[in-house]
Amino acid sequence: MTRFSKNSWALWIVWLLLVPPGLYLIHQIFPPPQIEPWHLAAYILFFVLTCLMPMNINGASTYLVQWVTIAVFLKYGIFVEILISQLTMLIVMVRSRTDEPLTMRIPFNSIMFFLISCFSGLAYLGAGGQIGSLNLLHILFYGLIFQLVSVFSNQIIYYSYDRLTGSQVKFFSVDALWDFALTLIIFPYAIALYISEAYIGIPALLLLGIPFLIMTAVMKLYNNTQLINNDLQRAGEIGHQLAARLTTDEVLDQFVIQVSDMFKSDYAYVIDYRNSNLLMLRMFEHQEFQKQSVPPVRYYKGIAGNVILNNTPVCYNKKSEWEDIVTGYLPIDTESIMCTPISRNNKIEGVLMLASRKKYAFKIHQLKILDILSTYFAVSLEKAGYVQKAIATSERCGLTKLYNYRYLDQALEKSMEKVKSGEIRNLSLVMMDIDHFKGINDKYGHQSGNDILIGLARILEAEVGKEGIVARYGGEEFVIVFENYSKDLTLLFAEGLRKKIEKHDFLIQQDLGAERTIETVHVTLSIGVSTAPDDSDEPNALLRNADRALYIGAKQAGRNKVAAYAK
Repeated sequence: MTRFSKNSWALWIVWLLLVPPGLYLIHQIFPPPQIEPWHLAAYILFFVLTCLMPMNINGASTYLVQWVTIAVFLKYGIFVEILISQLTMLIVMVRSRTDEPLTMRIPFNSIMFFLISCFSGLAYLGAGGQIGSLNLLHILFYGLIFQLVSVFSNQIIYYSYDRLTGSQVKFFSVDALWDFALTLIIFPYAIALYISEAYIGIPALLLLGIPFLIMTAVMKLYNNTQLINNDLQRAGEIGHQLAARLTTDEVLDQFVIQVSDMFKSDYAYVIDYRNSNLLMLRMFEHQEFQKQSVPPVRYYKGIAGNVILNNTPVCYNKKSEWEDIVTGYLPIDTESIMCTPISRNNKIEGVLMLASRKKYAFKIHQLKILDILSTYFAVSLEKAGYVQKAIATSERCGLTKLYNYRYLDQALEKSMEKVKSGEIRNLSLVMMDIDHFKGINDKYGHQSGNDILIGLARILEAEVGKEGIVARYGGEEFVIVFENYSKDLTLLFAEGLRKKIEKHDFLIQQDLGAERTIETVHVTLSIGVSTAPDDSDEPNALLRNADRALYIGAKQAGRNKVAAYAK
């Protein structure tokens, strides 16, 4: 038997021992006065209508039913008020959206409402209040006692329950202050309803009830409008933040984090629509990015596939609405899903999917907000792509696609600062030059020489990997920068590179011969090495030292050699 089923059984046993016998005793000790069926039916009708129009206050649904329950208590006493309160509980249970099972919520809330009715009703009667009194001062004084005890009883029960379940809560929370404020606001309406109905009957319910319901509906609409405006404002702020990002990865990560936070989702996924497949780009679960180990699926599969095929966002409130169409990866505890296409230039580029472990976690209006955010995202992604291309153009050699001298100069400056601050121990620089490169250009043509430069660039990238920075220094000279590489380790790397290039077959096209043929060419490198802080603690001096080692220690010594700078 699971923990929830054990707790459910315990709650139902407590309910059976407390509520039915308690109702019987209340009826026997405090029997209700004679009831006019049509009057009570009118009360119940307005009560139900009020329950169907909750207001969202401080992020929680609030039911303004006190104006009816207080009037019912003053007219019919504690027994009828308990029945009305139990009806409140049932309506709230049906309308509320929570993951807690009804088998636990119904008995717990029934017991809680029963106790609150008993405490407040007995306090009213014990203090000297009389059911059916029409003395205004009597009603105001004792009625206020009833309502205040009701509010404090409710707060004490919730506080005790949270403490028993291990939740760290304050007794005087923001929600408690709202309950108290609503008590003061609603109480005069309840008193006016009771007195008016006592003197003029059912028309009083119409005269007071209809304006009250209209006011509640208007306030609910206003509240919903405020929520939408707040979401739109937040969406605009996210759009500005995305626009400030300069790389596509930054835009992707920022978008996922911000959207997940805004809609309080447990899971967020960005899915790329490419080559008729859906490919997972980002997985954000429980506020952390996860490794993307999900295989691609065909574009028409599952929820994301439906969104792409129909070019229409969807919102599912619970698992039973989507479990028959899901294909691919989704956590097993997922309930609510909100999914929208990501379009750029009227073309669908991907899908954004948000998921929650709660039922009814998302609202329909949020689909529109999500669509706006997806547009911001697509525009920012395109802008970041242009920025990256512009940066790459300014920092890269147009021929070899390696970093250029401009970037090298900045990178050396930053790395040398790390040496001076102690963040890294060493900074080694490898400068190399292709031996007799002018002869290659003269024999085979400059385009063939360019082919050798491009081929060498690819070899250098493969050999260095992520260990360092490779740049074209100018002409046939290249530079490699290694952080935390000692001089001995750098010399060992340089010697291995020299041997590899010496044996490598470069295939070029003969442009200057009688016929254009593909020929194999071998080249060699002369290499100089300099290390900071041993040889220098200035970037330009480090370059000059490596250049000196290259020409004096390698070139003048016969070429195809590696030399270290020596003071």
